Amino acid sequence: MKICHVTSLHSPDDARIFHKECVSLAKHHEVWLIAPNVEDYEKGGVKVVGVTLPEGRLKRLFALNKVYEKAKEIDADVYHFHDPELASIGIRMKRLGKTIIFDSHEDVPMQILTKEWVPKMLRKPLSVTYAAYEKRKLRQYDALVTVTPTITERLRTINPNTYQITNFPEYKELEDHRQWGRKICFTGGVAEKYMHHIILDAIQDIDVKYILAGPCNPESYMSILQSKRGWEKVDYRGIIKREDCVPLMQECMVGMAVLDYLPNVGYRKGTLGVLKIFEYMQAGIPIIATDFDLWKEIIEGNQCGICVNPFDTKAISDAIVFFLNHPDKAKEMGDKGKEIVKKHYSWESQEQVLFQMYEDVSIKK
Repeated sequence: MKICHVTSLHSPDDARIFHKECVSLAKHHEVWLIAPNVEDYEKGGVKVVGVTLPEGRLKRLFALNKVYEKAKEIDADVYHFHDPELASIGIRMKRLGKTIIFDSHEDVPMQILTKEWVPKMLRKPLSVTYAAYEKRKLRQYDALVTVTPTITERLRTINPNTYQITNFPEYKELEDHRQWGRKICFTGGVAEKYMHHIILDAIQDIDVKYILAGPCNPESYMSILQSKRGWEKVDYRGIIKREDCVPLMQECMVGMAVLDYLPNVGYRKGTLGVLKIFEYMQAGIPIIATDFDLWKEIIEGNQCGICVNPFDTKAISDAIVFFLNHPDKAKEMGDKGKEIVKKHYSWESQEQVLFQMYEDVSIKK
């Protein structure tokens, strides 16, 4: 089977699209990946081809025909799309007799409600409009993919051929270099939704170092953080390489995943789409995370961390102090996290669902 994954927004090195889905499928099939503004190359058995797209949302939307032409040129059997703006291109490929799959990484109608670039008065109407557009387009797809139960339930009402393929980490037996020093960490996008401003308030009177790694968006948020008294506790390392993430985590006592109750994560329900909690677990460090229903079940249910209200400065502070004062308990919870990822939350389990979905769509044809 010749398969082509298509993205107009994501990096060709995206953890989910390339390292998980494409590389896994390349074990059994011929796999191509169309990605924006990259030179052609081959890696991990995947042929990556670039398409030149302009910067800026509107300009890019008017240039998406280039993606269609490139997809047509590759002439695959199955096309797997990863961005909302590509939903209509999938329908065009279906008219050519192709099998089409849409991968919904986020709950887009809910996500629109918090998009900074959308004026507040337009967010609700745009969300409703996109939901209607999504329903019309996605019911025509041969299969849909989601990452978490709340999106799965919603999309199955549109298209019964919906598969949940969660973004769990690829399991690796990691060397144990955990240090249990007075450090906590966060790896990922440094954004307001991860409540760093609240965390800085929580640590301002604690003897601890907060290691931050990742791009800050918007940049103005960094100014807010730097104005906080707790900023003196921060060791900001900027953007680091993927291979440097685990060593950074293992310097620390705790991994922080304090996420706001946002619409696109189901408010208080939570999501499985946040990879960092599983990465912390695999690295063998305990987690302080938001008390989403789903996360509490995983984290506190398996005794590998503490869940808190993301707006409760004292609860966050108390959780940090608990681990700093009980390194033996931190290690015990970290060990449990490693074990539970190995048994239940690794990519290997999801890879089997991916293979099954492709088998199902090929049989249907």
